[in-house]
Amino acid sequence: MRLALVHDYLNQYGGAERVLEVLHDLYPQSPIYTSIYDPSSMPDSYRTWDIRTSFMQRIPFALRLGLRFQQSLLLLYPAAFESFDFSDYDVVLSVSSAWAKGVKTRPGTLNICYCLAPMRFAWNYQSYADREQLPGPIRKALPAAMAYLRRWDYANSQKVNRLIGISSTVVKRIGDCYQRSADLIFPPVETEAISLGSGPGDGYLVLSRLVPYKRIDLAVAACSRLGLPLTVIGDGRERAPLEAIAGPTVRFLGRVSDAEAREALGRCRAFLFPGEEDFGITPVEAMAAGRPVVAYASGGALDTVREGETGQLFHPQTVDALAAQLAVFDPGQFDSSKLRAHAERFSREHFQEAIAAYVDTAWQAHQGQVTV
Repeated sequence: MRLALVHDYLNQYGGAERVLEVLHDLYPQSPIYTSIYDPSSMPDSYRTWDIRTSFMQRIPFALRLGLRFQQSLLLLYPAAFESFDFSDYDVVLSVSSAWAKGVKTRPGTLNICYCLAPMRFAWNYQSYADREQLPGPIRKALPAAMAYLRRWDYANSQKVNRLIGISSTVVKRIGDCYQRSADLIFPPVETEAISLGSGPGDGYLVLSRLVPYKRIDLAVAACSRLGLPLTVIGDGRERAPLEAIAGPTVRFLGRVSDAEAREALGRCRAFLFPGEEDFGITPVEAMAAGRPVVAYASGGALDTVREGETGQLFHPQTVDALAAQLAVFDPGQFDSSKLRAHAERFSREHFQEAIAAYVDTAWQAHQGQVTV
């Protein structure tokens, strides 16, 4: 079975790229097709991979001008993925929250999309524009582009043979946006690299990029109001506004090493997860370290946080609701070994087994349906 991997872009490192790494380990001989690849922004190990880029890679100064410039080229991405030739492959497996599902394949090729989410900025443009605080002229110009991208995204979602969602929430969004059913396979979490910690300590923990939609402001405000110790690990453009509202019990550590982050996970009173994510890897990492999670009751947290067993959920998404939950939170009711066992359901090994079985079964079924 000749298989190709496809990824939206390789110019920033995050959860989507971690999924790609696990897939590359599963299919090490498979090339990776992507729109644009910036080696300086990615781990050094990527330099040994067979990465094949589109014409966007050759745009003068595209890499030098950075991520913001590359994002401004959004109307070029559809053509970039439509330009690839996959006639030599039996299976094309894309990891996508935007463009990669738009590749063109022949009828005999099985086209599978591991969908991180339907194209967020196109399908939920208003909240995206509010969150990013876009200037007025851009706000006026983008709606027409978003309408085009929604049509393009919908049309290409119909050409994919199989869709897989990363959470129950994403499966539902796929149904709402694409009018398609999707299967569910949770993304991989590196539980094997995390040991049970020494907690519970006195303080709560946030480990996140500090950007608006993560809603770290809720955790900072709630802990400041109650005088509870909170450690915030991570950095981003929201750091200064968050520091401005923080009380004396909140400390900001910025970026730390993976080892330091895992140690902090293992000794916190509980991990706070106040934003809405499509899945949310860090809460599962906290559980792998034996610590419970206090999360906003929405999105991927509904798949990973079991009320009273692995953590507590709060609703609505307000400081008052989170503060009320923290005021009565008791870490003593949670068993660290049970938290660890729950987290291992989302391990790299389970993910690879699920994906490999899914691809093999789908390919066998596809061969029976297609006459070459």
